[in-house]
Amino acid sequence: MEFFILFVKVFIVFNIIMGLSSMCTWIERKGSALIQDRIGANRAGSYFYTDKLLLKPIFFFVRIFGILGVINTLVCDAVKALLKEDYVPSGTSNFMHCLAPFMAVLPVFLAFSVIPFAPDFTLAGYYIRPQIATVNAGVLFIFAMGSVSVYGVALAGWAGNNKFSLLGGLRAAAQMISYELAMGLTLVTMILIYGTLDLYEIIESQKKYWGIIFQFPAFIVLFIVGMAETKRGPFDLPEAESELVAGYFTEYSGMKFLLFWMGEFAEIALFAILLTILFLGGWHLPFIELPEGTWLSALIGHLVFMGKVVFFCVLQIVIRWTLPRFKFDQLMSLGWKVLLPFSLFNLVLTAAFILWMGK
Repeated sequence: MEFFILFVKVFIVFNIIMGLSSMCTWIERKGSALIQDRIGANRAGSYFYTDKLLLKPIFFFVRIFGILGVINTLVCDAVKALLKEDYVPSGTSNFMHCLAPFMAVLPVFLAFSVIPFAPDFTLAGYYIRPQIATVNAGVLFIFAMGSVSVYGVALAGWAGNNKFSLLGGLRAAAQMISYELAMGLTLVTMILIYGTLDLYEIIESQKKYWGIIFQFPAFIVLFIVGMAETKRGPFDLPEAESELVAGYFTEYSGMKFLLFWMGEFAEIALFAILLTILFLGGWHLPFIELPEGTWLSALIGHLVFMGKVVFFCVLQIVIRWTLPRFKFDQLMSLGWKVLLPFSLFNLVLTAAFILWMGK
């Protein structure tokens, strides 16, 4: 039975990842269209009609999804990418070219295994925690997985055998390593506040007061650093289509390109989840306390949790289509001269305050 429960957890979490990635893809297309005063994807499925009475309700919803761009984005584009030719440049290693997208995506997927998506509950006599792997150092594991994913990006830039790809890979490596320093210091600051690395305990310690109340500066730093880590605009220098075509995945097509695309949006969702856990109390709401241990309270908590995550996903996409891209020297200056000293100062100040309060 325990194996079955674990299988169900993996299945649900995998579908959450795919659902959030798909949602971000759709919002990216339609949201950018609204911001730029365009219509966006609205063709595929929007002209489906039938004279058969039984199929009319189905075709009605198909037309609605077609007008909203859901079919165009999540069906047509996916099928097109899957059926495209798998192009491998000459003069490069086929194995390395195939390995890069998996190295970029797999660590992001693994990081989701330590995320608690809802409070504990009891069902049919079984105590269930909605978390695949109960790790008491979840924050450290997520940080480690985020650090490993840079190898896939750097490898993709090299395996493309293309100057633009190589420049994109070098940019990605420099950017992610630089901003990881400020991210690490910010996470250490939050660990000092909560006194634990366990993500579930961090959420439970925010029943009354959310972390953003005590550490709003850390929230701002982590939000900026997280957008740089996910390579989203205005920090999308590794891709920079106006300079590098598509950056590190210029020479990728078909399913490999889709893996990079999916991994990028999964990173957006993972970063939104991390912000929700550390600063917005996870599944907790202010002044509202749900009954513990029931499947209904767990479901409500999960919906609250996912609502906060979706908010941060949408916010990142809106910012990406609002602000202009940094120059690379500005990107490095922000990371090394502003965010790193500020996060270090905040860490020292927080440690001194906790030490003073302890006395």
